[in-house]
Amino acid sequence: MTIKQIIPTLRRLSTTAAAPRDSQTFSLPDGRTLGYAEYGTPTGFPLLYFHGYPSCRLSAGAADALARDHDLRLLSLDRPGFGLSTFQPNRRIVDWPADVLAFADHAGLGRFAVLGGSGGGPYAVACAASLPRDRLAAAGVMAGGPPWVAGAHYMYPSARALRWFARYFPSLLRVSTDGLVGSVKWVSGTKLGQRWTDDLLERLRREARAAEKEGGSGSPEKEAAAGKDGRTAKERREMLLRELFEPFAQGSRGFVQETRLLTKDWGFAFEDVTYPVKLWHGRQDKNAPIEMIRYMTERMPNCTLREYDTGHFDMGPLLREILEELVTEETRRG
Repeated sequence: MTIKQIIPTLRRLSTTAAAPRDSQTFSLPDGRTLGYAEYGTPTGFPLLYFHGYPSCRLSAGAADALARDHDLRLLSLDRPGFGLSTFQPNRRIVDWPADVLAFADHAGLGRFAVLGGSGGGPYAVACAASLPRDRLAAAGVMAGGPPWVAGAHYMYPSARALRWFARYFPSLLRVSTDGLVGSVKWVSGTKLGQRWTDDLLERLRREARAAEKEGGSGSPEKEAAAGKDGRTAKERREMLLRELFEPFAQGSRGFVQETRLLTKDWGFAFEDVTYPVKLWHGRQDKNAPIEMIRYMTERMPNCTLREYDTGHFDMGPLLREILEELVTEETRRG
């Protein structure tokens, strides 16, 4: 868990004053539990969000107010092994659409849109490849995880090393990850850890307020960092830590499994994805190099790729624009 992963989580604190319904569960047909959170407008158009890696349903919390502004019912699902969702042995990326459809039936959703962020991107593409067209209203990918079949040489050496350990020494990776998460959790409970977290939150709040005075984007991340919800420093710290550790609530099996899944063939040919998919990606993205994303989109016959001069963790201010382009009035009408 690096500082690059922690800071975006700090910026994703929800601005909603009332506690959202963020820890709900549903029993899938095979008996597994699927955890999910609900944000936005309960009667709005359904948008299913697929979280990043490693992350969980809580990461969509920062978009609560934005979803309400756009009359969206935002449903964020935990993938197997993360948060509240049961670990699924031998799972594949192409298994996810069946879980999504079962959940949609349970939630009484007719037509719905899907949006995958970062590591959730491949799962959104999988849904576009196989979900019934009379149910899927739109499919989008924001700073999506890259297809490694495009060339592993584009990725950081650390990412290639992580893939190697997940493939050949998964038990060692599990033990080391569990130890790292446990250490971070212990440090976060000390006075030094609390002071460091509070200082960082305060710095982000000052930066957000300064950006707002200069006519900033008004992104949900900046508003959250500004602490507009009236929460105390302790409350915001607790929210941060909850989001940070919830992906590992069941240990790191889900993380290790997903490392393998995201770094191998996804189980379908990009040429066969004929459903229209919209992608938004940064040309400066080092976690998901644009060359790998272009490799995928060049093979998908009906996709559109919008490129920005941003990095992987700089897409938050674009979320308003992304939601407007993904769930249009035409999409809502069907």
